[in-house]
Amino acid sequence: MQEQDKLRRFLFEQHGIRGVWVNLTDSWQAAKQHQQQPEIAVHQLGQALACVSMLSTTVKFDGAMIMQAQSDGAISTLVAQATNQRKIRGVVKCHAPVVGDSLTELFGEGRLVLTIEAENGKPYQGIVPLQGENLAAALQMYFEQSEQLKTRLWLFADDNHAAGLLLQELPSQEGQPNDWDMIEILASTVTAKEMFELDCHELLYRLFNEEDIRLFDAEDVAFECSCSRERIEKTLQAMGEEELHAILNEQEIIAVTCEFCNETYRFYDADVEKILSEA
Repeated sequence: MQEQDKLRRFLFEQHGIRGVWVNLTDSWQAAKQHQQQPEIAVHQLGQALACVSMLSTTVKFDGAMIMQAQSDGAISTLVAQATNQRKIRGVVKCHAPVVGDSLTELFGEGRLVLTIEAENGKPYQGIVPLQGENLAAALQMYFEQSEQLKTRLWLFADDNHAAGLLLQELPSQEGQPNDWDMIEILASTVTAKEMFELDCHELLYRLFNEEDIRLFDAEDVAFECSCSRERIEKTLQAMGEEELHAILNEQEIIAVTCEFCNETYRFYDADVEKILSEA
């Protein structure tokens, strides 16, 4: 049976190379149902969610990894988030018609920001230009520049699935110099059909049937939004009494809708007074 909404890590122990495979199905459907944007933009979100799910396994932290594209192109907003508990959410927005499918045509000039928000500690942030053939290429540039680790990503998304494959050289790799090139060449033959339809074990056997691979247990991936009424209240507190009263005088209600899950939180006069008194 095909593995869906699963993430698996694997290891080429003889070559000092680690890998991650992910397949998002129901979680992808749940994440994208709130994003009413052109198909090609939504597919970029699928790739980003597959990507950040895998990248969240490359660091040890309790919190969330966030990937955000900031650009002046047709796709004005792209945010993908994955927690260390494998909970994902994302949002994509366009402010102009999407024409073409290259990274430059979709995003224009921009940058890709990777942020690790740890529950205990200051956020860590890495930035790389939005350059290359696709999101995978831009992320590879990030790892080459900031982490100085050989890394390759293959990202795929359609209406039904989002999937990804990641290979990364271990910091203390003990393989031969040409081991990476050999594994990378084999992995580069992977197709979207294989990523969508094969489980991890089958895919790895098809790509690397002569290699000794250690495959770790599957981890569940699910869509889950971290928004809450309490978080919105803290945001409203930060706005201050004058601004909140101005909104109430004009609209009689403050309604805040989460862009990730479309949940709407409503605050009336009594709610706002309670928020301000607690502040």
